[in-house]
Amino acid sequence: MKTQLELAREGITTHQMEQISRTENIDPISVLDRVARGEIVIPLNPNRPHQEIVGIGYGLRTKVNASIGTSSDICDIDAEIQKAKAAQEEKADTLMELSTGGNLDRVRQEVISAVNIPVGNVPLYQAFKETARKYHNPARMDPEFLFELIEKQLEDGISFMAIHCGINQFSIERLRKQGFRYGGLASKGGTFMVAWMDANNKENPLYEQFDRVCGLMKKYDAVLSLGNGIRAGAIHDSHDRAQMAEMVINCELAELGRQMGCQTMVEGPGHVPLDEIEANIILEKRMSGNAPYYVLGPIPCDTGAGYDHVTAAIGAANSARFGADLVCYITPAEHLALPNISDVREGVRVTRLAVKIGDLCKYPHLRKAEMQASMARRDMRWQDLEKYLLFPQIARQIRCERSPEEEKTCTMCGDFCAMKKGMEIFQEDIMGNKIAHT
Repeated sequence: MKTQLELAREGITTHQMEQISRTENIDPISVLDRVARGEIVIPLNPNRPHQEIVGIGYGLRTKVNASIGTSSDICDIDAEIQKAKAAQEEKADTLMELSTGGNLDRVRQEVISAVNIPVGNVPLYQAFKETARKYHNPARMDPEFLFELIEKQLEDGISFMAIHCGINQFSIERLRKQGFRYGGLASKGGTFMVAWMDANNKENPLYEQFDRVCGLMKKYDAVLSLGNGIRAGAIHDSHDRAQMAEMVINCELAELGRQMGCQTMVEGPGHVPLDEIEANIILEKRMSGNAPYYVLGPIPCDTGAGYDHVTAAIGAANSARFGADLVCYITPAEHLALPNISDVREGVRVTRLAVKIGDLCKYPHLRKAEMQASMARRDMRWQDLEKYLLFPQIARQIRCERSPEEEKTCTMCGDFCAMKKGMEIFQEDIMGNKIAHT
């Protein structure tokens, strides 16, 4: 089976590319060309034929990923299924299943069956979890077991994988020479891989056998997301030598993966000060040949725990504005606890709003809907306004709970409604403009 990348290079426009063209309102030739260059990826897996088609990359709407998963403290499969469904209901574009507790095969399979959107994961989690369960020491992980797990998870229908190929002896040496970090290591998979390499005095097998990784991903036409295992967990660590060493390697591997016909994207940080976000994205795009960029947040402030979904939304809006292609949501529980279903919903909503703000800068043609919403609000056409809102049900609920005496106004201003008074003063001009526009 040929990948979307290989087919695009042969000039073949697949039905997936055609669907992306329609949903994104972009010429199909542009989609074909960008897939062929590796600027757009399409997470797929033949074992999930009814999965929604999602394009991630240059010229497309910035997508939102939601992450769920059990932990060693809380393992409730039914709760994870409900969270997965909630993420899809809130219009997340992709989902990552990141469980580390309980029967990981069962959790993954049930979550994949519960939703239609592309599902990704981090194979290192299960590899180290199962090894620790068997040997009471994750450092005894057999690399062959890891590769077997990757294929097993792909067989289950995983459409994209965060695989930590960019951690190697060189990047770890940068970490040692700079005297570690203020925020330590933030990536679970990355940290356990560093520990494995340290304990075994060996190179990362995912880096050493990168062609094998690509071969497995190509077999299922899944997207290889080059994991950011040494990402900064504090803004004071942003763009330190260790992070940059891994970023350079990941960008090189993205190019190498494309040459092999494997769909690839690069993962980014993490914790980044607001004034460094643009530079971070420029670096990734330049060094990777414009590979799609999947950013985790980013979080531009370290003291917002409890409101980190808002903190991250500020980073996400800027990331989308400057060219990020997929943004992983952050929930209010980030840094504090395993998110519940209401955290998942809030995380998806806030991130969708954030990336839309960024996209309005990146793609000015999207502002037409904003104009229509503004006119409906000006004219106090509340039902028409709902058509243009991201969260119409929430808006309707708030308005119904606090209904005004006069239907056209709202209880914010009541008799002092600026919109109502403005309409009275400029009614003739408004009608004249409507006639002229018609």
